[in-house]
Amino acid sequence: MKKNLKIAETIRLNKYISNSGLCSRREADQYIELGAVKVNGKVVTQMGYQVKLNEEVRCDDRRINPEKPVYLLLNKPKGYLAAPKKGVYKKDVFDLIRGSGSVKLESMGPMDRTSMGLLLFTNDLEMKEKLRNSPHGIKKIIQVVLDKNISKTHIEKIKAGVYIDKENKISVEDISHIIGESKRKIGIEIRSEKHKILHIVFEKLGYEIEYVDRVAYAHLTKKDLPRGKWRHLNEREVNLLKMI
Repeated sequence: MKKNLKIAETIRLNKYISNSGLCSRREADQYIELGAVKVNGKVVTQMGYQVKLNEEVRCDDRRINPEKPVYLLLNKPKGYLAAPKKGVYKKDVFDLIRGSGSVKLESMGPMDRTSMGLLLFTNDLEMKEKLRNSPHGIKKIIQVVLDKNISKTHIEKIKAGVYIDKENKISVEDISHIIGESKRKIGIEIRSEKHKILHIVFEKLGYEIEYVDRVAYAHLTKKDLPRGKWRHLNEREVNLLKMI
């Protein structure tokens, strides 16, 4: 009976690279021979080198994972938590994607229990680094419902930027009323990764947020993705993310 690999076990470096989906084992040997592979920051050119699954491996300066990359998009419902720290939580977003396979995924950014909408998951280490360290941030379009109508003056003020204290100014890319909807409902384009930032802005201006719904993440939208459901990204969607 075949045993599952444990974190302490080792595998050949060329197999580690080929398992990631980057290339074949023969091509992995060529990368190793050329000195294009690093393990924990050190170049490895030894054929047959054994590597642990928890070590950092970079091939041609790209961090890789010993599993083929998976990209999954969830339309998160209210009541579930995408925690900023690892742990065991009641009604965790990972409860909603249990049937996606055995690959260990990570959510791209936190979302509190009151927030809804798009949440991306992946095991692609290079993608995680790119999205988290994007110099301009990732564009997100968010629908917000407030406890009362928002004035045009306050919309313009948010566009210009709101100081939450003497030194910190919070700005959004765009904000407007949603055509045909109540003036309590607005659309916001933002690039900040701080999931509480909108609550801070509106509380500063005397409003309370009743709900938040992320309707777009980069080029990804909620089209044909019901609340509480998930799907895998297609090749085009993945390639566009890699271009960010």
